Amino acid sequence: MSNHTKFTTFILLGLTEDPQLQILIFIFLLISYMLSVIGNLTIILLTLVDSQLKTAMYFLLQNFSFLELSFTSACIPSYLYSISTGDRTITYDACVSQLFFVYLFAITEFFLLAIMSYDRYVAICKPLHYMTIMNPRTCKIFILGCWMTTFLILLPPLGLALELEFCDSVVDHFYCDANPLLKISCTDTWLIEQMMIACSVVIFIMTFVCVLLSYIYIITTILKLPSAQQKKKAFSTCSSHIVVVSIAYGSCIFVYTKPSAKDAMDINKGVTVLNTSISPMLNPFIYALRNKIVKQAFSDFIKRIVFFSKL
Repeated sequence: MSNHTKFTTFILLGLTEDPQLQILIFIFLLISYMLSVIGNLTIILLTLVDSQLKTAMYFLLQNFSFLELSFTSACIPSYLYSISTGDRTITYDACVSQLFFVYLFAITEFFLLAIMSYDRYVAICKPLHYMTIMNPRTCKIFILGCWMTTFLILLPPLGLALELEFCDSVVDHFYCDANPLLKISCTDTWLIEQMMIACSVVIFIMTFVCVLLSYIYIITTILKLPSAQQKKKAFSTCSSHIVVVSIAYGSCIFVYTKPSAKDAMDINKGVTVLNTSISPMLNPFIYALRNKIVKQAFSDFIKRIVFFSKL
């Protein structure tokens, strides 16, 4: 029986060894991360202080912005630190923590996107009952359900991952992700891989079916509206959500449809960069730029700041 070294630190290879390319990546990720923080914090702040943004839709958007901010903060700052200092090491405990939080926020986002699609279904298909169905208590239960379901799905594979032994300390990624960690494991990973596949399928199918059914009913209802103006107004209330859902599911499908390609890891790392930096940066602007109420709330907030600064 062979003895395996107990690694207390790992080395993250990052995205590239090219120093000039690393500088470009650092600038790109720093700008996108700063915009993500500013954009998502602005959405959270507006939904807290503006009376117009006290409906279920904006409560869910507030939680989505929190998840986006948390998701990008779980991996991008550590990689920026790694590029700037040249220190690629990460402790075992920090690696496990990063793995847990990245998956926690990412999976919870998918469940929340499904809840947001249901919210749009109620708003468009049952507008007279919207305030009754999507009341504050129901929304809080939905949010709690998203988090609890994610915990229950995540804990079994994470428990198995904690038992893994490793033959190498070099992780081919810019953060601690499950697939590159499994590749350097000396332990039989068949069970945990099958569990991960099963969990991914369950999450994807559950949330996608909810989104799909919601929008089938939404589109059917919109097409039955008598005037083009009514159709346009109804569609505008869910267009931002459609764009965000398309980005989330599109990137997810792209990552997992080419597992056997030779350059699959490089492709996946590139797509992961988009998921962890570009999506959290774009989503606040997608919701803000396409929503008159959010734009008005932002304008009022700026006017208030200017007014108080003159006092």
